[in-house]
Amino acid sequence: MSHCPPWTRPLMLPEARLQEIVFPDHTNHLGTLFGGQALAWMDKAAFIVASRHSRRTVVTARSERVDFRLPVRKGQLVELVARLVTVGRSSMQVDVELIAEDPLSGERQLCTTGRFVMIALDENGQPSQVPPLPA
Repeated sequence: MSHCPPWTRPLMLPEARLQEIVFPDHTNHLGTLFGGQALAWMDKAAFIVASRHSRRTVVTARSERVDFRLPVRKGQLVELVARLVTVGRSSMQVDVELIAEDPLSGERQLCTTGRFVMIALDENGQPSQVPPLPA
């Protein structure tokens, strides 16, 4: 069994992009994306950005100002774009956009936005200092 050599370039990206597809089990009784599913996907994207930046265990402290602007329909493709916007001592604020795409026409619409506050923890579960945003 061969092993891949380590990736030597540091990954300090203040952004992450995830793709999903809306299946029937992701929808509500109206056939649109269930809000709780959208929040879970957005939280996952925020977690990835915060984890990569801090290189610590990360938890969600809160979500702020989540706006469901447009419905996302069953069968649409979803792109989540998470950006690290501010860093405190142990906290990181991540803005997340949820963009829906019609797979046949390619038309894209910004459907949901939100801000998530993530906290880095040390090995004892206590808040841990995080590095500043890259210049």
